[in-house]
Amino acid sequence: MTDHLARQQSKARTFHSLHRSGEPLVLANAWDAVSARIVEEAGAAAVATTSAAVAWSLGTPDGDALDRDSALARTARVVAAVNLPVTADIESGFAADAEGVAETVRGVLAAGAVGINLEDALYGGPAPLRPVEEQAERIAAARGAADAGQVPLFVNARTDVFLRAVGDPQDRVKEALARAEVFLEAGADGIFVPGVTDPGTVSELAAALGAPLNVLAGPGAPTVSELAACGAARVSLGSGVARAAYTLVGRSVREVLTDGTYTELDGALGHEEVNALLETRKP
Repeated sequence: MTDHLARQQSKARTFHSLHRSGEPLVLANAWDAVSARIVEEAGAAAVATTSAAVAWSLGTPDGDALDRDSALARTARVVAAVNLPVTADIESGFAADAEGVAETVRGVLAAGAVGINLEDALYGGPAPLRPVEEQAERIAAARGAADAGQVPLFVNARTDVFLRAVGDPQDRVKEALARAEVFLEAGADGIFVPGVTDPGTVSELAAALGAPLNVLAGPGAPTVSELAACGAARVSLGSGVARAAYTLVGRSVREVLTDGTYTELDGALGHEEVNALLETRKP
């Protein structure tokens, strides 16, 4: 076994251990090397990429439009920038079939990441979600590729039942749990249900899953401690931090173009501070 593989295995085991119901892993998702270093310097236990902001920063909309190679190259840069475990959002796998998902996961491992998000959304298809059996095959392929690579990759299976408003609202918990059961049997380690933050639903999902529950949070959502009390094991900000950063771009540009002033830039990191984030990273 190589030293690199041993380190990756150790990071993967650490990442698994961070998922504890009632004491959630908090992930402020990054999209490039500098944002990842900022997350690390702020004291985070791990770094997660956000597929939306990765795609946006590369000139592509979110939703299975980015190509695999570009996503993996960005993942490798994030991994190289930090010492923390990194989990990569790979959308629906950047592939048309299960073997393609396995190829993507092999690339994720080569990039040095120790976790993935794999979603069941079907963009441009006849239905908003992939058939559950097809998604299970894709998860099983990801699990198989990781096992073959000897890395205990954390497979976070995302279901967009709520996010894409699938079916009757009163049936969505049941549908999400039914999908989750199949995904866990296929080899998933955790379940991500974006679009749900109300305490009652989070509690119901967490109690029924028997696996770590990931929720997507932001303005208007319960606090991390409140979500922890509901049993959440992972709380993510998704593209929220990136969207806030892009909002600042818009505000500062509009200010200088209309008023000729620069107050929106108050409090910005200094040039040397940003440089230092990359210069002081320990190998």
